[in-house]
Amino acid sequence: MLYNLLVPLADEFGPLNLFRYLTFRTGGALMTALFISFLFGPAIIRHLKRLQPEGQPIREDGPESHIVTKAGTPTMGGFMILLGLTVGTLLWADLSNRYVWAVMLVTLGYGLVGFADDYLKVTKRNSRGVPGKIKLLLEIAIAVGAVWWIGQIAAEEHANILVVPFFKNGLIDLGIFFLPMAVFVIVGTSNSVNLTDGLDGLAIMPVMITAASFALIAYLVGNAVFSNYLQIVSVPGTGELAVFCGAMVGAGLGFLWFNAPPAMVMMGDTGSLSLGGALGAIAVVTKHEIVLAIIGGLFVLEAVSVIVQVASFKWTGKRVFAMAPIHHHYEKRGWAEPTIVIRFWIIALILALIGLSSLKLR
Repeated sequence: MLYNLLVPLADEFGPLNLFRYLTFRTGGALMTALFISFLFGPAIIRHLKRLQPEGQPIREDGPESHIVTKAGTPTMGGFMILLGLTVGTLLWADLSNRYVWAVMLVTLGYGLVGFADDYLKVTKRNSRGVPGKIKLLLEIAIAVGAVWWIGQIAAEEHANILVVPFFKNGLIDLGIFFLPMAVFVIVGTSNSVNLTDGLDGLAIMPVMITAASFALIAYLVGNAVFSNYLQIVSVPGTGELAVFCGAMVGAGLGFLWFNAPPAMVMMGDTGSLSLGGALGAIAVVTKHEIVLAIIGGLFVLEAVSVIVQVASFKWTGKRVFAMAPIHHHYEKRGWAEPTIVIRFWIIALILALIGLSSLKLR
């Protein structure tokens, strides 16, 4: 909004030229989202506690310690993240950029699905929420609409391209198969982040690391000079998503203030589904879907651990892990919750560095 309002006046008042710079507006979005989280966070938490006097429902088959440590902690704190993210983006992004609106569509759409799921869990006092098939169908429908829209915005030669990192000419034209692949990326990332959100602070830091990484990727992909130098696909207009990613980092930092162990609030599906969907959509727009699997490798690990556990038990009757997702396995093995969280943060940071190295290694 500020870009659209103030940049036309820059010729008359020179300092307004600052609003032309993505780096300045990305920093502004980050600080705005952080401020919004700090300002409204306590009131949101108080309201959630009034609505949820018993806190979020605890899984009956979950770690025994959660019955004590998580009891009474409200969920749906993802609303705080979405508030900061939305305000930060709308205030600092170029609102004529359709990529921004496409990613916002996924973020808020998945946020509504997550909110409905959280609301049913809280009001019905069980950990199931919206039936899995219905939730998955809604996620797929939103992703299909967003991917179709992204395809209409993108240049025709790049619309159905899958970029393979670490290769100079690693471009694969998927044709009609790009749609299901992109939908899988968005839905898969959303649910992977959702599975990771099981301990205080566990999911939000890797989300911020991934968002910060994609802020850089979006900036470089959207800049013809940098993308040509790095020999990566240039997608004009994607640089504006750096502002969105900055707002996500700021909102995440603000949320972590309240979600740090022992958490005052949980993000719930309202936050995890929307943030994961946003990251998946940004990867699709910037043509870095495979790099997302590297940078967000922690989310992949969490999802794979569940798949392996379910498949093993179904086919052999035996469990590979003491409990899935894998962070619960380490809880069962006696690791303290802060130990698991911090070590997983370190893994997320290492994977981000590996993923970002793909930008130069061609």
